[in-house]
Amino acid sequence: MVSVTDKAAQKLKKYFAEIGKPNAALRIKVEGGGCAGFQYDLRPEEQKGEADLVYESQGILIYVDPESNPFLDQSQLDYVDSLHESGFKLNNPNSKSSCGCGQSFGV
Repeated sequence: MVSVTDKAAQKLKKYFAEIGKPNAALRIKVEGGGCAGFQYDLRPEEQKGEADLVYESQGILIYVDPESNPFLDQSQLDYVDSLHESGFKLNNPNSKSSCGCGQSFGV
């Protein structure tokens, strides 16, 4: 299961409307790369893939491919706005390490 916080859902809905895709879902994918081994790819998606798992949280549909799903189990997308950082942040309990910039993770 992957979820989003209320704050992240509000920001996603606003962003999807601004780009002219108000009915888009959120695609979350884990890809190899980054200095810690894996990185996230988050993007609006209007078409569900045949094998995608579909989650719904706070009114947001979330598409996850079967290969990424084990890496994302019990993860929650939040929106952070502080002096140190601003933007979407995936809180992933499966991540055992991350790089200094926070853009990639290891399991």
